[in-house]
Amino acid sequence: MATTSDIRNGLCIRYNHDIFKIIEFLHVKPGKGPAFVRTKLKSVTTGKVIDNTFSAGHKLDDVRVETHKFQYLYNEGETFHFMNTEDYSQIELQKNTLDNPGLMKEGEVVTVLINSEDGMPLSVDMPASVILEVTATEPGVKGNTATNATKPATVETGATVNVPLFINEGDKIKIETEKGTYKERVKE
Repeated sequence: MATTSDIRNGLCIRYNHDIFKIIEFLHVKPGKGPAFVRTKLKSVTTGKVIDNTFSAGHKLDDVRVETHKFQYLYNEGETFHFMNTEDYSQIELQKNTLDNPGLMKEGEVVTVLINSEDGMPLSVDMPASVILEVTATEPGVKGNTATNATKPATVETGATVNVPLFINEGDKIKIETEKGTYKERVKE
C-alpha cells in the first residue's frame, strides 16, 4: 500500500477496478482546510485520462511493475509489435496503450512497464525526445519570420508536427515525445 506522499509521475495504481498510471500531479496545501493531491490518471487498458483528487494521507493500492527495454519492430493497423532486447521475446500492444505512437520509428528502443503479478504489459515510455526527418512541408517565405509563426510538417513516421517557418524538407528535427511538439533543428 502506498499513500499520497508516494505519488510520482509513472506510478501505477489500482483505482475504480482498473489500473491507472499517474501522468501529472500537484500537492496542494490551501490556507484553510486539509491538504490534497490533484492528479491526472491515464488508464493503461483504455488510454482514457481522468482527473482525480486524493486527500492527504489517502491509501493507494499500488501495482508492482518491472521495466524492460523493448525495440519497436513494426505495426499492423492498431497492433504494435515490440521485441525484448535481452531475451528477444516479442509482445504485441494495442495503439491506445501507447502515449504517442505516431512518433515511433522502427528500431526505436522504448521502456515497457510490465505488471509483476501477471506479466501483462501496462504502458510504453518513449525517450524524452526523438530525432526525425521532415518528409513534407511547404517552403518558408523569406521575411516572414518576425512572429512565432508555424507551419505543419510531416515527419518520416507519418506524424504531423507544427514547426517554425525556416524548417524545410530533409531537415532533421528534435521532437518532445510527451507533448508531440517541435523542440529544435538538429545539425549533422
